[in-house]
Amino acid sequence: MAHYLIDTLNIMTTEELTNNVLLALDEIRPFLKSDGGDISLISIEDDKHVKVRLEGACISCSVNQMTLKAGVETTIKKYAPQIETVVNIM
Repeated sequence: MAHYLIDTLNIMTTEELTNNVLLALDEIRPFLKSDGGDISLISIEDDKHVKVRLEGACISCSVNQMTLKAGVETTIKKYAPQIETVVNIM
């Protein structure tokens, strides 16, 4: 029972979730732009799965998957803990 109560405290409305994901992208964006890249939110599905598009220099960067997991996904989960996956859509 206690586990259920803890889980429900992290649930956001779709609007709150979208706003928080956008805030997370705004936090990571300066890092990406410093290397000639950028990022856009494509969609949030089932309030758990985020699709983004890495842009600019990030497209051909050899470490873009590391950036996605270590930078983008970590930052998004800090703002929206209910997110389970973050994927880059080419």
